[in-house]
Amino acid sequence: MKQINTYLHKKILVLGLAKSGVTAAALLHKLGAFVTVNDKKPLSENPEAQELLEQGIKVICGEHPVELLDEGFELIVKNPGIPYQNPIIEGAIQKGIPVLTEVELAYQISEAPFIGITGTNGKTTTTTLVFEMLKEGKKKPLIAGNIGTVASGVAQEATAENNIVIELSSFQLMGIETFNPKIAIITNLYDAHLDYHGTRSEYINAKANITKNQTEAEYLIVNADQKEVLEIAKNSHAAIIPFSTKTVLNEGAFIRDGYICFNGEKVMLVEEIALPGVHNLENILSAMAAAKLMGVSNEAIQSVLSTFTGVKHRLQYVTEIEDRKFYNDSKATNILATIPALQAFKSPIILLAGGLDRGNEFDELIPYLNNVKALITFGQTSSKIQRVGVEAGIKQINTVDNVEKAVPVAFQYSEPGDVILLSPACASWDQYKSFEVRGDIFIEAVHKLK
Repeated sequence: MKQINTYLHKKILVLGLAKSGVTAAALLHKLGAFVTVNDKKPLSENPEAQELLEQGIKVICGEHPVELLDEGFELIVKNPGIPYQNPIIEGAIQKGIPVLTEVELAYQISEAPFIGITGTNGKTTTTTLVFEMLKEGKKKPLIAGNIGTVASGVAQEATAENNIVIELSSFQLMGIETFNPKIAIITNLYDAHLDYHGTRSEYINAKANITKNQTEAEYLIVNADQKEVLEIAKNSHAAIIPFSTKTVLNEGAFIRDGYICFNGEKVMLVEEIALPGVHNLENILSAMAAAKLMGVSNEAIQSVLSTFTGVKHRLQYVTEIEDRKFYNDSKATNILATIPALQAFKSPIILLAGGLDRGNEFDELIPYLNNVKALITFGQTSSKIQRVGVEAGIKQINTVDNVEKAVPVAFQYSEPGDVILLSPACASWDQYKSFEVRGDIFIEAVHKLK
């Protein structure tokens, strides 16, 4: 960890706790700042705030009082999930007080370079693939961000021998100032988080921040199949490394003659890759490009890609029972995420879907249900998804109470060679605390069939 004096004796407000806020507050305290923490959860229900209080950090809980801005703070470090429409944030911006996220702190203290991954879909899978490839290539990677430990916590332990591989959301990237990854990846861009950003252009601008400080000494790996991503690349000063699943390129990562290639060199046969799904080829190509730029051998990349079957809850292979393969895609909390899961398999699919009703219909799924032989629905959206199944011509449709009950019913409908797929196309909050809980219940129910 670099010993910096940037925050010595400065008054800093940490707005919002959770893991990132707790870590940021403790770090700033260690760096000699006068830290005040403000969190909406009452102190009596807030063990994190109580812990910071015991460290001698000022804590204000229960509300976000705008009057805090009268205390002369020189900086605000906010939880990424707190919107910029928050009155304290709006007031700080009006007063010219910088507003950062803890990713910026991590960069400032880190001795290790960063490899940053952002995009709409595939961030977690790509981050994990890069980490595994670097680990196999003996590059001493650490993993951070939404997928791992809080970045500013990882950075405190990192040395110059390490490489920090970090998944970055648009929320985090809006709060950076000097953050500059050695390698940045933009996987793809679709409509997402528009309730937070307001417009698609604002969302894209936030994603583009990943490269705003890069120079020609750094690399930006971009999806050459998307115009908006290429527009970001045009405005970047970094060396551009394109990847494409559709076109053979002169340089970068692409597919040719059944091989994934980098700068014209064949690295591995596509058919030998363990991770299913055409959409995952984007993640694989971008991760391979980063690994090659870091000097990882083809053998190390092959070793990872021949064994890696997916991140948990993201088209995760669970097991095979009586020649039926089970996949957990509980992270598919919207239609856009379920479509590539349905496209990933040539075998007949028994689809388990349903969950929180956000008011939308599911007609967009119809063109992708031609390979679904049976549909098991649950949750608030059961009737809506049933209707879509009928319109798609699915003959076997059943409704059950929950995911646990859906698994044995799906098995009854299945035959040898089938895929049983949990890809709900809905959030989990009508029945489960998180998509992780929903996925874990699916996995447990699958293993009960053995």
